[in-house]
Amino acid sequence: MQPVPRITVEVPVLSVGPGPSDYEALGTYVTALRRPQGLHLTLLHIGIMADLGQDVADWTKGITSAGDAVRHTTDWLQGLPELDGFTGTSGQLIVLGGGSISGLEVDVPPQVHDYQVSLVQGLHDLLDRLLVDNVDDFILGSPALGYRYPHWVPHVAVGRPMARERRPWAIPPLAVCFGPSRIRNARFLVPPP
Repeated sequence: MQPVPRITVEVPVLSVGPGPSDYEALGTYVTALRRPQGLHLTLLHIGIMADLGQDVADWTKGITSAGDAVRHTTDWLQGLPELDGFTGTSGQLIVLGGGSISGLEVDVPPQVHDYQVSLVQGLHDLLDRLLVDNVDDFILGSPALGYRYPHWVPHVAVGRPMARERRPWAIPPLAVCFGPSRIRNARFLVPPP
């Protein structure tokens, strides 16, 4: 059985450094270096839509049904404006996911931060329309959304840390080029009838 896909708003990585060897050199810092074709920077994690719908229904004690939550979330996602491609820079690897993931921490232009803030504000507004009270608590508590921290750190997951240390690792500075924003797994955004 196929795993149910997670929905995110993200920007794809087009290149890391001036040539392929710049990305491959990260293999000296991490194990299981990810393929460059799938690299991305997540702007907003939504998770599995059916799970998010159920989280809303549970939180509102059924005042908003799971189906309504999925339909309204799908409409909202499909109406999002697109963020143009951009270039960021990275000079360090950070440890994420409880120590299981290494990521390039990326300095991004101000418009990217503004866009990400607008996504979070849009999510707040959506949840408010879905009659979710204490929206901040819901966002941090929803298993589907999966947020552990209220602060967004732009990063590109690249592999597993070599060591179990939590400190950042300095690397030679790299330019990271990104394409326009997209909805990952958008083809699965078909609301239930």
